[in-house]
Amino acid sequence: MPTASFADSLPFILRWEGGYVNHPADPGGATNRGVTQKVYDAWRQKQGQSAQDVRQLSDAEMRSIYETNYWRPARCDTLERKLDVAHFDTAVNMGVGRAVRFLQAALGCQVDGAFGDGTLRAVQQCNDLAKTLVNYCNEREAFYDRLVVTNPKLAVFRKGWNNRLNALRKEVGLPGYEADVPTDYGDADHIARVPDIGEDPIYDF
Repeated sequence: MPTASFADSLPFILRWEGGYVNHPADPGGATNRGVTQKVYDAWRQKQGQSAQDVRQLSDAEMRSIYETNYWRPARCDTLERKLDVAHFDTAVNMGVGRAVRFLQAALGCQVDGAFGDGTLRAVQQCNDLAKTLVNYCNEREAFYDRLVVTNPKLAVFRKGWNNRLNALRKEVGLPGYEADVPTDYGDADHIARVPDIGEDPIYDF
């Protein structure tokens, strides 16, 4: 059964995922409500079902994919409220491995992309949630900046990425971000997904 925290966090993610898109510059390819065709094919295969167009993604499938592919693997259930939605949103947009790296950097523990005992201890010993949230969001922003420098063609997504990140900062209550952030994808028609560590070497930095 999905946890209450998962149910409470999902609406923020869906706000920024939009509907069906297939932007030529987006490395994720065809995507519906944030679920790429590749992810959908793999999920259906695990269920013993045949592949079908991601445009046919049902609400139940979408919720199950978000929980089993992102919420649980990123260990969002171990995090305090607010940090869990920041981590969940990052896992969806940038992959579980990269989200864990940002979390580790924000907590000041070993950065290896694997949520092991050391990371769990750092989470449990965290006594400054606000500072951790600031650090986490700053790590994510810095990565977007490096990504555009490395891959200039992705600049079309930069405004949307930053709008989503600033909306996340408002969602978790960071000072200076109290104003409403409209759902604005910037210069594209959606927020591009960044391939996770190992999915595409171009993005492994």
